[in-house]
Amino acid sequence: MSARTAFPPATRASESRSSTPSPLGANYDGRGVNFALFSRNAEKVELCLFGPDGKGEVRFELQEYTDEVWHCYIPGLKPGQLYAYRVYGKYDPAGGHRFNGNKLLIDPYAKAMFGKIVWSSALFAYDVRGRDKDASFDARDSARFMPKCVVVDENYKWRSQGKPEVRRSNSVIYELHVKGATKLKPEVPEKIRGTFAGLAHKSMISYLLDLGITCVELLPSQCFFLGSMPERGALYNYWGYNTINFFTPEPAYLAGRGIDDFKAFVDAYHAAGLEVVMDVVYNHTAEGNHLGPTLSFKGIDNAYYYRLQSDRRYYDDVTGVGNTLDFSNARVVQMAMDSLRYWAADMRVDGFRFDLATSLGRTAAGYNRSSGFYDAIAQDPVLQKVKKIAEPWDIGFSGYQLGNFHVGWSEWNDKFRDTARRFWRGDYGQTGAMATRFTGSSEIFEKYGRRPWSSVNFVTAHDGFTMRDLVSYNSKHNEANLEDNRDGEGDNSSANYGLEGETDDASINALRCKQARNFFATLLLSQGMPMILAGDEFGRTQRGNNNAYSQDNETGWIDWSLLSKNREIFDFVKRAIAIRRKHVVFRRSKFFKGQRISGTRSKDIAWLAASGSEMSDEHWNARANRFLAFRISGEAGDDFHHDKAGNPLPDSDFFIVMNAGEKSVECALPDGAWSVVFDTSKTNPEGAEAGGKITAAERSFVLLAARAV
Repeated sequence: MSARTAFPPATRASESRSSTPSPLGANYDGRGVNFALFSRNAEKVELCLFGPDGKGEVRFELQEYTDEVWHCYIPGLKPGQLYAYRVYGKYDPAGGHRFNGNKLLIDPYAKAMFGKIVWSSALFAYDVRGRDKDASFDARDSARFMPKCVVVDENYKWRSQGKPEVRRSNSVIYELHVKGATKLKPEVPEKIRGTFAGLAHKSMISYLLDLGITCVELLPSQCFFLGSMPERGALYNYWGYNTINFFTPEPAYLAGRGIDDFKAFVDAYHAAGLEVVMDVVYNHTAEGNHLGPTLSFKGIDNAYYYRLQSDRRYYDDVTGVGNTLDFSNARVVQMAMDSLRYWAADMRVDGFRFDLATSLGRTAAGYNRSSGFYDAIAQDPVLQKVKKIAEPWDIGFSGYQLGNFHVGWSEWNDKFRDTARRFWRGDYGQTGAMATRFTGSSEIFEKYGRRPWSSVNFVTAHDGFTMRDLVSYNSKHNEANLEDNRDGEGDNSSANYGLEGETDDASINALRCKQARNFFATLLLSQGMPMILAGDEFGRTQRGNNNAYSQDNETGWIDWSLLSKNREIFDFVKRAIAIRRKHVVFRRSKFFKGQRISGTRSKDIAWLAASGSEMSDEHWNARANRFLAFRISGEAGDDFHHDKAGNPLPDSDFFIVMNAGEKSVECALPDGAWSVVFDTSKTNPEGAEAGGKITAAERSFVLLAARAV
């Protein structure tokens, strides 16, 4: 090896001893560190070591090159050592190559970071000031603007015993932003608000358990580039869908203990019986398109890591953010698999939600549900056991693939979202679709032996209106994003019920609260796996912004003071979750058939008209019909509770009435005695006996039970 700066002679004499090309990354063995970096097309690689303050760079040219991996071993180095790489080769954008040794690069396998990316034109491999743009070459050194990778100590003493392993049919997911969840939570000490340690605070855990949540889904928490936009003031990518390293917890979410902060957070949740799912963004990186910065992959081997067009200067972008990682290449698949296994095995997370998951299955022939990446996950003994949730689309050709993912996967069901919104808004022609969504969307998911939990049902998510805004705004109001309100989805199937935005009008607010209850009742009693957006259960608002990706402020943070003001909504959501948890008929592991149950006189589900007769084709096809009623048999549950002798105990029968119209409907009840469990049009109707008929108020959801619940 050669060095530009003198290094201690004892270390230099044996620095290449025992070097191996696997595993990739920087791995400490108790005596020293093995460094290994994949690059097929590089001509030279330098390992750069730094002092504890991130300065004092020392470079070593890696001499060992095995199976397209550059590697070396340096004895005496310990955890805490800072490092990065410089990679040399052709700078030929037209040929797909963008090597520039003047740019310091993050190790794709780094597990911790020191410092952060500081916005500078020196981060670009080309002269941003020149006419030729990326065809030019920039010789400025980017080291002082780049974070440094950290060699980590993997040892951690876990206090929880294994993982909770909540059955997917029993899961209730709570989607949250790590910073936004606790930034304004008064019970959390100020110094740890907005961090993993803040999420691990006892007040947060107690709140989730009280509500009935079983699983939190974190918005992107792997190291991401904020992407500061100087022309837009302090705005930047707050959500984090801008990953630059897939092994490192986001440094801004750490509170002083390094990666142990993340482990302690997971440990605390597991000890409480809560699961942790991570939203992961393997479809693209923060390096953007051909005019983006050179931070890692682009400078290590651009032509290998990214999907390129036939004109290889440009990226094949099916993600809408400039680039797409190329999962037709084995080392890209390996990196993602190694990353997932690391988070699942070493960091002990319980699952992953894959952003724009269609892009991960793209091959030269288009999307393939049995692509190399998906097949690799299917056979992996670690990843087989974790929850896998797909966002089943990207923006490329044939990008919408709802229902077409691998067995064992769940998928975000946007058809549930859209149908529920339109039905409760009172749109015509939605009754049949609402019945299908409520029962698990079997026409989408009932193939290959898939189960109802394949559908992740949601009405709101981070991307779009909050629940409060869904019932308070007809249109998006994204002016604060400084994009002239052009960003964000234009069609939200929302309604303001009389006045745009917040109001003191009691009648409007009462209707908005009732609609929120209708949405929550629909979401939490439908077959599938429900997901709640954090703060929706007590009226969180983003003031009409349906694309708050850049709002690292009160718009993007949860205002916990609303909890005391909207306690009635919280109590209703808590009640609905408790009903779901207690009664297996609302979380079946098999789809309804609409057929008579063997050995009984009951159908598993019976659809009834207001008259009490079974729904006819005429009822189903009546475009103006906004009424839905059905009986669910307690004998239909295939996940029965059992008595002490092990005999299955049937659940209660339930009768549900959903009236999305603007007039009340008198509805005949099935034979038998029925009691009201809840009626969203009333504050406290529980336990009220119902006779042979019931009046469903306008825009109301009524749940009745044949025996006490």
